[in-house]
Amino acid sequence: MRLTTAHKQALYDDGLVRLPGIVPSELVNAALRAINGSLGSEGIHPDDLVTFRSRSYTPELQTSPAITDLLHRSPLWEVAESAIGEGAIAPVNAGQIALRFPTPDTPHDPHAHIDGMYSPHNGVPKGTIANFTALVGVFLSDVPTSYAGNFTVWPGSHRQYESYFREHGPDSLLNGMPDVEVAEPEQVTARAGDAVLAHYQLGHGIAGNASPHIRYAIFFRLSHVDHQSVRWECMTDIWREWAGMRDVAAAANTAGTPAN
Repeated sequence: MRLTTAHKQALYDDGLVRLPGIVPSELVNAALRAINGSLGSEGIHPDDLVTFRSRSYTPELQTSPAITDLLHRSPLWEVAESAIGEGAIAPVNAGQIALRFPTPDTPHDPHAHIDGMYSPHNGVPKGTIANFTALVGVFLSDVPTSYAGNFTVWPGSHRQYESYFREHGPDSLLNGMPDVEVAEPEQVTARAGDAVLAHYQLGHGIAGNASPHIRYAIFFRLSHVDHQSVRWECMTDIWREWAGMRDVAAAANTAGTPAN
């Protein structure tokens, strides 16, 4: 499977594309079985909760086939290559197991962030930005309503942040999120087996969970094979690492829409 022109336009405009039902149910069920088996046998120590929320639950499973098969044995890898370039994605050997549990109080509103920013518990060294190229999210459970632990995005913010970093420099992210007035957030609803492909620089967050169910999702972080050599430049030229998006960006320029 490859991205269509409509998919690419959505990715260009909004910063993400939705891919309904792209992950086969047998892969979804294998991942769920592994995660639930770990929760039932290993449990979660309360002292680990803050770290798990920032990094990954059931961390011993992150590199297991039950998790990585979601990316490599589904059409998702081919889809990502159609956007970034065939053979242009560095190997991905682990996924973030992102669970969002129901909360007893009023669910919090989501707040936008860009991945790779330092926090005390996420493992990113202070004074660095661990940026990458693309984020792939796979939903293992239905998320039919808002405030159900939804992956939340601010459509178009990837282009707004590009403009900001052109003016202020990419390292300005070390001072916190850019002071940019972005669009209203959109809480992504999904069914088990759906996925999203998002630009690294898209502002995103997590809504609180007022539902009775745990939200299960896996996130994979993809980097272009040459990312380290252009890791700063690609924050001010957001399609630099996306060979499959050049036709859409060129068309936008021709139509008079800035490619930023």
